[in-house]
Amino acid sequence: MPPAKKRMRKYDPEKIRAAVLAQFAAVREAVAGLTEAQLALPATGLDGWTVRDLAAHLAMVVESVTRAAEGPEVAPGGPVVGLDEWPFATAEYADSISEDVRALAASAPVEEVFARAADRVAAALPEAADERLVPVRVGTMRLADFLVTRTVELVVHTDDLNRATGLAVPYDRQTLAACTRLLADGLAVKAPGASTEVRIPPYAVVQCVAGPRHTRGTPPNVVETDPLTWIRLATGRTTWAAALESANVSASGERADLSGLLPLMS
Repeated sequence: MPPAKKRMRKYDPEKIRAAVLAQFAAVREAVAGLTEAQLALPATGLDGWTVRDLAAHLAMVVESVTRAAEGPEVAPGGPVVGLDEWPFATAEYADSISEDVRALAASAPVEEVFARAADRVAAALPEAADERLVPVRVGTMRLADFLVTRTVELVVHTDDLNRATGLAVPYDRQTLAACTRLLADGLAVKAPGASTEVRIPPYAVVQCVAGPRHTRGTPPNVVETDPLTWIRLATGRTTWAAALESANVSASGERADLSGLLPLMS
């Protein structure tokens, strides 16, 4: 008998909407205080982007919500990209994303870009239904699911912004939780199984990796890390070896080496 398919995690749409807006507001406040010198700094590891480009991308994350909410609805019946597929569907669009980011960064001062994004999403989002099927870069998604993916974009790039500038932009708890859980679930999709338990307190625990199934007591293979380290591992901001060396990851058991499965997104 084939193993039972794991049940997809559910997210509270209202909490996710509030989380996306809260994280964007925190970023907007921080970016407003950046100097021209800070905006010209390199955004390390982001294909030649500057901090100005990175800021534009954070605004574009929210602009994409507005476009989805305002644009034409897709008729039901066709393929729909689910949250279990999304982490693996984005890499091929890196070049087009970079083009759009640089165009947006050059179009207006950062403050104007953020103000426009904030105004538009505040007007468009309340009237948009969660079940609305919307065309996005990777295909068709439910609007509610697309909003969950925005938590990943916002958290990952808020972390990029903090590391590039020395800022300490806070992470909305719900945004960080959703981002952590979506990427943890992505690992379970990439390496199905139940021989290894990956713990990312306080937000996620997943079982993954083929092998003997653990049923009782302490699992023989355990990985534990904090949310930001996990997010950096999942998106290629740090390596498994570096995380182990810095003691930001603990791993025990012969199936606890995740180096061959990371990053999930790049």
